[in-house]
Amino acid sequence: MSQLARIGVAIDADLLASFDGLIEKQGYENRSEAFRDLIRDRLVRAESEQPNKEVVGTLTLVYDHHQRNLTEKITNLQHDHHGVVVSTLHVHLDHHNCLEVLILRGKSKVVHQLADLLVSIKGIQHGQLAVTAAEIGQKPKK
Repeated sequence: MSQLARIGVAIDADLLASFDGLIEKQGYENRSEAFRDLIRDRLVRAESEQPNKEVVGTLTLVYDHHQRNLTEKITNLQHDHHGVVVSTLHVHLDHHNCLEVLILRGKSKVVHQLADLLVSIKGIQHGQLAVTAAEIGQKPKK
């Protein structure tokens, strides 16, 4: 682990009180660890937004499988992008609704394009992509 550095931050008292309430609910022992997690999260997000960055992620879809040709469209897109789709999980929520979770890996631009294609299919009720850099915090190779 690297050496710790101390910093001072000026924050509005009401904002700090709200933050303290949030991190207490989340189980943080102190503000420092919560701040470190916020910083790490933002750095990973910025890294994973680079179009050519290798990312991994999950795409969650909710849909009515009785919608005409919807399941076929979802499956065909996955097959068309078999190099990006690592795995899928399909769950029957009730008689009509299904939850599908796709594990994706590839260049950020390609992963986001596939997610956009899937979420925009008529009949998808909800879709959400969560990505992270595949190589978090690693120094570039020389």
